[in-house]
Amino acid sequence: MSGRRTVAVVGGGIIGLAIASELVSRGAEVTVFDPDPGGSDGAWHVAAGMLAPGGESAHEYPHLTRLLEASNALWPEFAASLGDVGYDDAGTLGVALTADDVADSMREWRHQKLDPLTGSQLRDREPALSPRVRAGVFAPTETQVDPRKVVAALRAGLAGRIAAKRVDVLSDVDADVTVVAAGCGTAALTGLPIRPVKGQVLRLRGEPGLLRHVIHGSADGRPVYLVPRADGEVVVGATQEERTDRAITVGGVHDLLRAALDLVPGLAEHEITEITVGHRPGTPDNAPILGHVDDIRRTVVAAGHHRNGVLLAPITARLVADLVLTGSAPALLDDFTPGRFGCA
Repeated sequence: MSGRRTVAVVGGGIIGLAIASELVSRGAEVTVFDPDPGGSDGAWHVAAGMLAPGGESAHEYPHLTRLLEASNALWPEFAASLGDVGYDDAGTLGVALTADDVADSMREWRHQKLDPLTGSQLRDREPALSPRVRAGVFAPTETQVDPRKVVAALRAGLAGRIAAKRVDVLSDVDADVTVVAAGCGTAALTGLPIRPVKGQVLRLRGEPGLLRHVIHGSADGRPVYLVPRADGEVVVGATQEERTDRAITVGGVHDLLRAALDLVPGLAEHEITEITVGHRPGTPDNAPILGHVDDIRRTVVAAGHHRNGVLLAPITARLVADLVLTGSAPALLDDFTPGRFGCA
């Protein structure tokens, strides 16, 4: 296909904005439809920003590994193109508190082909870890970024191209191609099996420098991640519930704080500055849906990224732009088409 294409992107989250930015860079005429430009009602606002391709696909969707790793390789360049978005390549420590935690974590560590470290070796890298931590691994390719800064940078780059409009019916959109990247809202627009998966996240603040690495651990069977920012903020998360409400629950907050303090006791002196609830867009196999959803190839979907929306933003943008501008699906999309769920 040739000529200057008009493309409507429905959805102003990190996926939709990344796709729009990539299309603009390739010469397309793009309009992003977002009912609340500048708002914070999206999974990206709650996300901690862990870029961890190693552990997500081991127990879920095997074909996801290749896509995750390809996107992770794009992040240094993608981050540099956006400016200061908090990209930090110090790496991640996977840690286990008890003997049972070690046994449960070992399968994932073996899948990642990482060498186990003793508790003392982990504390050499991260002195703030509890002396009770038994074992873990160092994952140098698992990094982090600040999703809120990423979205702010993408919005700034698309100034004048974001329309404050809610799209309820795709046929009302006037464009050569429409890309639906509306997160959980994609289900209502397309009929695709995308469901909301609730997560609760805490933000703590203290003196900078308590933690250097992202901590992804298990404490007495409770999973938790700790993502430190340069300014002293630490993002704490890992709850996952098949619920649609936005209630902040005592149990959810308690589990996160207990696990975090078991692994890093020094967090007890931090202030709780924010508690947020968001919904990840999940699919039946928890892998994204990427591809055409109509026979005339005017509608493309890019949604259902579940835990990996931030990590997969650069590769999704590149692949969807290829699909929109050429009409042909790159090979990496073969395992993620809507057709795997019996859809067009």
